[in-house]
Amino acid sequence: SLLTAEGIRFIYSSLIPNFMGFTAVGLMIVALVGAGVAEGSGLVQALIRKLVVVSPSWAMTYILAFVGIVASIAADAAYLVLIPLGGTAFLSLRRHPLAGLALGFAAVAGAFTVNMLIKPLDAVLVEFTNEAIRLVDPNQTIGLTSNLWFSIASVIFLTLLIAFITERLIEPRLGEYQGEKPAEEGAELSADEARGLKYAALGLLALLVVFGLLTLPPGAALRDPDTGDLIGTSPFMTGLITLIMVMFLVTGAAYGVGARTMKSATDIIKAIEKALAGMGSLIFLFLIISQFVAYFNYTNMGTIMALKMSDGLKAANIGPFWLLIGFIVVVLILDFLITGSIAKWAIFAPVFVPLLVKLSVDPAAVLAAYRIGDSPINAITPLNAYFALVVGFAQKYDKAAGVGTIVSLMLPYVAIMIALWTLLFAVWYALGLPWGL
Repeated sequence: SLLTAEGIRFIYSSLIPNFMGFTAVGLMIVALVGAGVAEGSGLVQALIRKLVVVSPSWAMTYILAFVGIVASIAADAAYLVLIPLGGTAFLSLRRHPLAGLALGFAAVAGAFTVNMLIKPLDAVLVEFTNEAIRLVDPNQTIGLTSNLWFSIASVIFLTLLIAFITERLIEPRLGEYQGEKPAEEGAELSADEARGLKYAALGLLALLVVFGLLTLPPGAALRDPDTGDLIGTSPFMTGLITLIMVMFLVTGAAYGVGARTMKSATDIIKAIEKALAGMGSLIFLFLIISQFVAYFNYTNMGTIMALKMSDGLKAANIGPFWLLIGFIVVVLILDFLITGSIAKWAIFAPVFVPLLVKLSVDPAAVLAAYRIGDSPINAITPLNAYFALVVGFAQKYDKAAGVGTIVSLMLPYVAIMIALWTLLFAVWYALGLPWGL
């Protein structure tokens, strides 16, 4: 308890360690170094205009929703790239930028556990699942692609659903954007902008060559020094935010040189300073949230609730299907307090996987159910480490935006995604469709 002498000592002595250990702070600052150059040089605006030119306006919502979902392959870096991109893209189309931010947040956070590709998180979740299966059946296992078909179907389904919610519910509610609108610009890029994009492409190509040399050859520096793996816990994957930062920095600077918007290193430094200058209120918000997260971890409140709910479901003596639905509900509730996918599955897998395997349920179905329960609440709980980032992004367009603003925007997404995604799971289960390979 936090009210004991030991708890009070923890509160008093851990203020700075809690804040310094809050990884979102470092991620945000590092990402802004590159993003500031990309935005300050005009690269982001040029790319958005190019995307608008080559894509039908009606398809933009669907494109952003799809890209946001599959961007989870880049792990948490997707929060730093796709969400602000949604706001910028909507503003360029003279649509409400907060609707673009909400769309990006719903896609990145609300569908974080599914993808059309195999990502590092899948390896961890599958391994925990196999460890739990061995408790009752040492000969049974599932593979990395055990949820592939359901994940692909979920990506397509959620892309359409998130786009529909944005266009039919969120944008009409927000109305016309009353803030500063982009100046009228021709559809086609100028000669300087076109040259800038060519320079940016060359810069990106050079960067890919460098990182290819650092990752692809056997024994390369960014591979796991013990196993030689590139995916998983390799230096390349754990430091992926560095690649994101360098990519924006290099391409932004190259664009600036080509488009003549940046003429010296001083211009690059000024762009970085401008990006970091407005972080005061966001850093304060990080300070508050970091303390709450630390206090929840200290009290083990989430773990205790998870175990009690698990015991309740086991004692209910209901059939496998309703047990799976109840499992989804339990995970949804606990996601308010424990947002980490791995942390929750480490608690739930040893309890629910053996229980359902003994009832002849495919363990891949249990993992698929977990993916549903683990995702949507991420877009609404302030305990999500990146929730404060979204508040900061929103304040760029609405100075009065706060936690309540984001929660009210995301409520329709969360409620509808939970209901219809669970329905998709129920239909899939009832039809006996394969969950993956």
